Amino acid sequence: NGIVLAGRPYHLDPEINHGIPEMIHGLGLAVLTEDSVAHLGSIERPLRIIDQWTYHNRLYRAAAFVSAMPDLELVQLTSFGCGLDAVTSDQVDEILRAKSRTYTLIKIDEVNNLGSVRIRIRSLIAAVKARERNHKKLEVKSSAYRRQVFTKEMKYSHTILAPQMSPIHFRILQKAFQYSGFNFVVLDAVDSMAVDTGLKYVNNDACYPSILVAGQMIAALQSGKYDLNHTSLMISQTGGGCRATNYIGFIRRALEKAGMPQVPVISLNLSGIETNPGFEINLELMTKAALGAVFGDILMKCVYRMRPYEKEAGAVESIHRKWAEKCAAFLRKKTQSVFVFNRMCREMIAEFDEIPIDETLRKPRVGIVGEILVKYAPAGNNHLVELLESEGAEAVVPDLMDFMLYCFYNQIYKAEHLGTSKRTARLCKIGIRGVSLLRGAADKAFKKSRHFTPSVNIYDVVEYAKPIVSIGNQTGEGWFLTGEMVELMKNGVQNIVCCQPFGCLPNHVVGKGVIKQLRSRYPASNIVAIDYDPGASEVNQLNRIKLMLSTAQERLKTEDEKAKRGFVAAS
Repeated sequence: NGIVLAGRPYHLDPEINHGIPEMIHGLGLAVLTEDSVAHLGSIERPLRIIDQWTYHNRLYRAAAFVSAMPDLELVQLTSFGCGLDAVTSDQVDEILRAKSRTYTLIKIDEVNNLGSVRIRIRSLIAAVKARERNHKKLEVKSSAYRRQVFTKEMKYSHTILAPQMSPIHFRILQKAFQYSGFNFVVLDAVDSMAVDTGLKYVNNDACYPSILVAGQMIAALQSGKYDLNHTSLMISQTGGGCRATNYIGFIRRALEKAGMPQVPVISLNLSGIETNPGFEINLELMTKAALGAVFGDILMKCVYRMRPYEKEAGAVESIHRKWAEKCAAFLRKKTQSVFVFNRMCREMIAEFDEIPIDETLRKPRVGIVGEILVKYAPAGNNHLVELLESEGAEAVVPDLMDFMLYCFYNQIYKAEHLGTSKRTARLCKIGIRGVSLLRGAADKAFKKSRHFTPSVNIYDVVEYAKPIVSIGNQTGEGWFLTGEMVELMKNGVQNIVCCQPFGCLPNHVVGKGVIKQLRSRYPASNIVAIDYDPGASEVNQLNRIKLMLSTAQERLKTEDEKAKRGFVAAS
């Protein structure tokens, strides 16, 4: 018998695998690597040739091959804390279990004690012998191929549930979907029950956003509020290597485990990754969603800029509610006038700009960047905006629409440097120009205002990031996270909270990993990286944020004293 020892390419390094291949060989088993058999395995959905030898697809093909070979077993090595391994381990497990094969996962880190690994391999050998004695055989298809399709009939009979991310934006975006003909509901804020549900049904090596989103959806379905036979779920797919693409798999596995496999999961994507007859992003929906996102960005920028300084408590929130209703009413119309939209943007900004505030009050401005869900979702970052405001600071959060522009620019880069579709790149260039036109009136109004700053062009953000990270860093927030931090500092926001899920490898590289370089280039920068996780200590998070704020407040005090001395000297 033989073992296919599968994992990431670096697991071949004996300093990393701690001699596990030799230990298995010592038990009388042959050892093969996954790439030595991957070309022999076939999976049910064809892949482009360019994808066949990326490491995760080698894993899946090797698992498919092993599942058909009675004399082979597969053992997968993963690294402790690697969030992407949650995706591959779930999928390899499904491929093997569908053919009644045993799946063995070994996590390795700096500890080199092989005693527990030896026990695992011996247990695998015993399980194989038991299987041979019992002649157990069961063929089951993966939940990924047994998916429920959202049909045209379902469009009129199903309620579509979507997870909450940014309350300011999603309140308006919900209306955009509803006015486009869908019974669309954005779920309420995440509570502790949703987190517990996520931990129950999602691989616990998955990142915090995956647990939050899947848990929120399953908890809603289990609440009894919705008819399971007339309810669907919707989640976005970006096409990248991180959880933003793999939500679909996490959620469908969770539905299987929770006994609700009949609930369709709709993929919201612009690249045709997955389609459903009952849902398409037509011009009407795309227009309403884009306008709604711009409205949301304006409201977020205005509310966060003015609320910490308002003279009358609740004045900012009152105008926020008023304009949120006006924006929803505008989207209700069958077609949207660009002239009316531009006028609304100008009037909205002007009204916020005139709110009476304490102009003498100086507060530290703190930028919030990081993984997209924990950056915008109050439940994901433990209500960071409210925390900063209660501690005497002003929160500055970059536009949500900028993330879409980041995704567009990535396609341009890949066409220029990696040989991908030039047609897609041209469409994305048009998309960037279109968003710039949509934001044009608002940006002009922001420039003329007394309190606000306009949005930054995505091509400028690219140039900000280039000296620090490669623009080829496109998993998760990629180079964009670094670019956003530089953008904030160039706009005078030197204090930054970098939010990331615990163990989020992409963010550790382009977020926490670049802080030293940013401090070298921008000596006044005051950056703290905060991990968020179901088990993370809120006290630890609070203490680190307060330490950053104390530094920011000391700097403001020093600046005020210098200004005062300069004024006295001049007098």
